[in-house]
Amino acid sequence: MNPLKALHGYGQSVWLDYIRRSLLTSGELARLIEEDGLRGVTSNPAIFEKAITGSTDYAETLKALVAQFREAKAIYEQVAIHDIRDAADILRVVYDQSEQRDGYVSFEVSPYLARNTSRTLEEARRLWQAVERPNVLIKVPATPEGILQSACKAEELGFDAVLVNDHIIVDGTPRMLSSWGNTYDPLITLSYVAARTSRIRLGLSVLIMP
Repeated sequence: MNPLKALHGYGQSVWLDYIRRSLLTSGELARLIEEDGLRGVTSNPAIFEKAITGSTDYAETLKALVAQFREAKAIYEQVAIHDIRDAADILRVVYDQSEQRDGYVSFEVSPYLARNTSRTLEEARRLWQAVERPNVLIKVPATPEGILQSACKAEELGFDAVLVNDHIIVDGTPRMLSSWGNTYDPLITLSYVAARTSRIRLGLSVLIMP
């Protein structure tokens, strides 16, 4: 058996930290799902930057968008939403078969809103509605505002779930730091959020095993 597929038998889901237009249009993402048991895709602005500047995948798209939009942020958003939507469609089979446990593609809220909980959640909802796919996972910056306050506000606004990553999160809140250094321990963080919420589902999107 493919060792990546075998991991699923141990309750582990393999995600790809990469996105690019040709990955979607060439059938490569569909192949990774079928042959390697890929369960999700993560994206962020840096990944899109490498995809755009390191390939010709977006040349024609950018020419058209430059004629329509004046701001770089608007152009980036149009490019990203297109790819996120297509990736979500390809991953939909995983989403349905796993009963919504897997099959997501992530889309990141601007880090410039990191300290503003209400603006972060407004942006999260706007992006989710723009993509128009149930299996898009909106990522918010992992600050105290982004974790606890956003989780509480998300529950109030009717969001479905909050997921926490491991070890890539940096801040200075001592009660939630991990052995990795100045990063949040995901299990302690979820316990902290669980004590302040009652309905919203909580989970881990990435957990580094000891």
